[in-house]
Amino acid sequence: MRMIGLDIGEKRVGVAVSDPTARVATPLKVLDVMPSADLSALRRIVEDYEAELLVVGLPLTMAGEEGPQAVRIREAAAAIGTALALRVVFQDERLSSAEAKRVMTEAGLNEKQKRGSVDMVAASILLQAYLDGTGPERDGIMRDD
Repeated sequence: MRMIGLDIGEKRVGVAVSDPTARVATPLKVLDVMPSADLSALRRIVEDYEAELLVVGLPLTMAGEEGPQAVRIREAAAAIGTALALRVVFQDERLSSAEAKRVMTEAGLNEKQKRGSVDMVAASILLQAYLDGTGPERDGIMRDD
């Protein structure tokens, strides 16, 4: 089962995809428009990869609570899931962007190179966290082995 990871920001959306066995997440692209405004690009990705699940990063506070941003993301994710007829699950995304920047710095990328890629790398980090954690089992999802 392939999964799509989304890191939904104010202006851009990072997109990542899992391998068919739902073991490895890979950064895919950054959409410069909110998917809820225009789902065509995201719909193509879902169809091209035959994705069956959306894993959406949920921005929790450092105390683990949901604030206004989390409410906005839940609403956007619900609309996207309904429009694409996909199940949506959430993954804590605290510090995923900071981790993405750290990984990219260690890879030798400069600030200009990072700017266009941070969101998709953050999406892959949150999707990988979901895949590595108890996410699939917790949500009753069977992996293809």
